Amino acid sequence: MDIEEIQKEIVEEFSIYDDWMDKYNYLIELGKEMPAMDPKYRTDQYLIDGCTSRVWIHAELDDEGKMIITADSDAIITKGIVALLIRVFSGHSPEEIKDAELTFIDEVGLKENLSPTRANGLLSMVHQIRMYALAFYTKQQSGKKE
Repeated sequence: MDIEEIQKEIVEEFSIYDDWMDKYNYLIELGKEMPAMDPKYRTDQYLIDGCTSRVWIHAELDDEGKMIITADSDAIITKGIVALLIRVFSGHSPEEIKDAELTFIDEVGLKENLSPTRANGLLSMVHQIRMYALAFYTKQQSGKKE
């Protein structure tokens, strides 16, 4: 499933809920279901700037050149938000991630229904994932030229 299809699926899932309390509860459930992050990545090196709560994001390339993203947060709603980002991006190539148009955030109303600090944190998380993608993409491109 490509990034756009995953985003459409998320939008459909959120459309089931009529009010934002239900959507927050859904985010909390997503956070609880997220696989645990290796404790060695819960360090300042992987901490995201711009988030009120503590959020760690780590990415690496698998043998097929796809980015595998893991994350954790000390805030349960934030953990649900980062779980959505992992679902959208993890398992895709750096090029797909850096070029992807992120539409689900606005379509489900995440940005306008989060506190300003959480909304800024969301943008910081997206930015960090895209920076990983850009770094991996650049490395892949320089490897092709050699």
